[in-house]
Amino acid sequence: MSAVEEIQAMRVNTYDGTSPQEAIRFIRDNGAQIVDIRFTDLLGTWQHFSLPATHFTEDSFVDGLPFDGSSIRGFQSINESDMLLMPDPATMFMTPFTAAPTAVVICDVEDPLTRQRYSRDPRYVASKAEQYLRSSGIGDTCYFGPEAEFFLFDKILFDNQPQGSFYKLDSVEAHWTSGEDTSAGFTIKPKGGYYPTAPVDKLQDVRSEMVLRMMDIGIEVEMQHHEVAVAQCEIDMKFDTLKTMADKLMKYKYVVKNVAYINDLIATFMPKPLFGDNGSGMHVHQSIWKNGETQMYDEIGYAGLSDLSRWYIGGLLKHAPALLAFCAPTTNSYRRLVPGYEAPINLMYSQRNRSACIRIPMVSKSPKAKRIEFRAPDPMANPYLAFSALLMAGIDGIQNRIEPPKPLDKDLYELPPLERVGIATTPGSLRATLQALMEDNEFLLKGDVFTKDLIDTYVSYKLVHECDAVDLRPHPFEFYLYADA
Repeated sequence: MSAVEEIQAMRVNTYDGTSPQEAIRFIRDNGAQIVDIRFTDLLGTWQHFSLPATHFTEDSFVDGLPFDGSSIRGFQSINESDMLLMPDPATMFMTPFTAAPTAVVICDVEDPLTRQRYSRDPRYVASKAEQYLRSSGIGDTCYFGPEAEFFLFDKILFDNQPQGSFYKLDSVEAHWTSGEDTSAGFTIKPKGGYYPTAPVDKLQDVRSEMVLRMMDIGIEVEMQHHEVAVAQCEIDMKFDTLKTMADKLMKYKYVVKNVAYINDLIATFMPKPLFGDNGSGMHVHQSIWKNGETQMYDEIGYAGLSDLSRWYIGGLLKHAPALLAFCAPTTNSYRRLVPGYEAPINLMYSQRNRSACIRIPMVSKSPKAKRIEFRAPDPMANPYLAFSALLMAGIDGIQNRIEPPKPLDKDLYELPPLERVGIATTPGSLRATLQALMEDNEFLLKGDVFTKDLIDTYVSYKLVHECDAVDLRPHPFEFYLYADA
């Protein structure tokens, strides 16, 4: 064991403190030499800078730490660039991926002049969503359980130039390597990767390492396994409250990417990197509780659902096109949300039924386990915004008693055309979901949870930097179709 590994083995990687004093003590007790300052940009990527531990004091929690908001996607203009980061002492952990002992703290964003929370800070949106639930009287706690899938490739190569573009992926598991002299054998056929043992599953040890590192930094993991596609994986975390779960999903992605990198692999949460195989989703389990009791269960309801649950579903389905602007937020998301690859495109709900957009899990008879699972999101979502939007849609459904379409307990992928009439589906493009969000956002503005400013900035960024950027460039397949015309 190296000196660095010995130091890491002695660390207490997480703690239960909530005060600045306890946070400083945690840094000292773990011998942290560096403090890493982290926050999330509008699109859902962790940003950071680091300080010597001696420069991080209790005053940092009061005075804040300055940064240039104009250099962060979706934040400030250059003439109003000065912003503050306010460390949250409850979020501190020791990262297992640095040579120098490093404590990490997640921050909220403030305006330095008004000292008010920043409207475009995704973590602030999550805080307001939880507060709005409490103020509504519907419940006092909301639980979220995302199932984030990802790919682990040996290579991801790509280039985009005016005169040409390409991408190329590779994996030792892939069926396309079976004819090569260097093939490792036991390859995975298209859609053939669900639950095989080694040596077909060649990623078991890497996933186990990810699980252990997640547990080191305070994430409770329930299971890990290979997914349907070549090189596709899933690690499932235990549910938690909305903002805390969003924090954990950011930590989850951090661990996945770093453990992959250490093992000479490249992790991607891109929803649909492979043509002809399944894409990566992020099914999101949701439930509302009040005074320690679930509000989702009624033994006489369909699938054991309460009226509140059914109306929550009604809100999700009514607002689904707008929700997907946050929940399936990339142009690539709509390569996944297509028929034929187990993608949840049908805006219906049903018990046990993975062909419906909303599934009611029936694996337990306990009222406490009653929840709904929204299957359309993918792991490119900013979790703070996506979870908050889902909660706001559900609350809107409850407040307005929105009835969803009747449940249909059939394989929706195989329905005859006549039976499919009237079943709505998810939008076919990011541009369509952004348009839906512009037309349907009043439910998000209640309680000032989302603001017009945030929504307008988000939509504008996505349209210009993603939709237009993709639409303006020739696609390689267009040359196959048209070059000889």
